[in-house]
Amino acid sequence: MHGPTDGLRRPAVLLFHGCGGVRGHMAEYAQAAAAAGVRAFVIDSFAPRGWGYGFGVAFVCTGARFWGRERAGDVLAALWGLTRRADVDPERICLAGWSHGGWTIMDLMTMPLTQPGEAALADPNPGLLAGVRSLFLAYPYGGFGALSRRRPWLRGPEVLGVVPSWDHVTCRADVELIYAPVRRGGGALELWEMQAGSHSFDEPAPQFPMRRHPEMAGESRRRFAAFLTRTLEPQPAMQST
Repeated sequence: MHGPTDGLRRPAVLLFHGCGGVRGHMAEYAQAAAAAGVRAFVIDSFAPRGWGYGFGVAFVCTGARFWGRERAGDVLAALWGLTRRADVDPERICLAGWSHGGWTIMDLMTMPLTQPGEAALADPNPGLLAGVRSLFLAYPYGGFGALSRRRPWLRGPEVLGVVPSWDHVTCRADVELIYAPVRRGGGALELWEMQAGSHSFDEPAPQFPMRRHPEMAGESRRRFAAFLTRTLEPQPAMQST
């Protein structure tokens, strides 16, 4: 957790990493949120399962294991935990996802969550999403298997999507498909279509052919913090960790 050291009831953002696991840029975004007065929780979907970076690249990045619809249960589990924290306002939540994490969040928006087994949970609870005001989605995967390609969204939080100019994982046609349900549902959607940058442009050391773009990474964090401030309305933070 990153955030102000006070005990105030503050808004929160949950950060969901890509298929390679928690990387250095997660802390950079979390610190930007903390400076804005938002409590930021980096959710590690791999370590509790005994998975490392190598496993993620070999099995999750290739689509052999752990699709977005299954990982969606991690989002609900994290939200369940947040509702039990006295220092978090459960009615002012943002979900943020990068690549596989964005796929996960978008899949969750399509799920009724009324039947056992949805989101790989025995007892999915749609009420846990009641306080989610906004979604930050950085280059979410939108290819084969992404539910937003063919299902409507059942929830309409405000969305900021980051679209790199060159993304070898999710092409422009995929971007149009996965964001179409937001437009059809009348939800507030802003797409930041970058003039530079590749998939994972904000990671400290992405694998080839992806490349870090320091200037765009900084601008992405700035937009992220501004989006949180506008959609969650936090109080200024006097001190953060």
